[in-house]
Amino acid sequence: MRPRKKPNLTPRLAACAPVVIQSPEEKKGRIREEFPNPGAPLHLELGCGKGAFICALAELHPDVNFVAMEKEANVAVIATERAMEARLPNLRFILGDADRLPNIFLPGEVGRIYINFCDPWHKHRQFKRRLTYRGRLAVYNALLADGGEVWFKTDNYMLYHFSTFEFDACMERYFSTTDLHRSEYAEGNIMTEYERYFSDLGQPIYSIRARKNPACPPPPDPTAAECKPADDA
Repeated sequence: MRPRKKPNLTPRLAACAPVVIQSPEEKKGRIREEFPNPGAPLHLELGCGKGAFICALAELHPDVNFVAMEKEANVAVIATERAMEARLPNLRFILGDADRLPNIFLPGEVGRIYINFCDPWHKHRQFKRRLTYRGRLAVYNALLADGGEVWFKTDNYMLYHFSTFEFDACMERYFSTTDLHRSEYAEGNIMTEYERYFSDLGQPIYSIRARKNPACPPPPDPTAAECKPADDA
């Protein structure tokens, strides 16, 4: 069930127009021009939710340009309002989902992609909807610059287990853990709102980091019969 539309959603989003990239497909190859410093590295978050993570990241790294994507307008409006209030010149938003990525960004344009607490899509037949499905990872891999990375966090062990196989299929996984907060990457980790909530409940946070694989084949046809998960959750 879709969440009920928030009151005054349209005017609230309109008030945040300065931080929202309008018609991003028409600006393919020119997304960097949306920022005061177009020469800075470009990082991307898929599914930013209410924006606490990406706003903290942008404030901490003013030398990096960040684009946050969110398909649900009800939560995107909170993220954009938060960014407006924080006055972050290096943060912009795209209202849409990850399926649009190849139509917005050029190959090799993105330095890092963050995927935090995405929908695990529990049912077997839904595996291609998972943001860490190998067909989607191949898309991210193509968009990454040389040495670019994907950083993934989840509270769902089945999704984590599934994702380890998917990352290994097309990227160079260099780190994975079943307890991020007790790992060597705990220091400097910025928590999302979900992460803080689950951590307070004693739930371990699972994480994977992987680098671009230059040998990865082009993104497969998403309808191809051979595109099956290695070990489904």
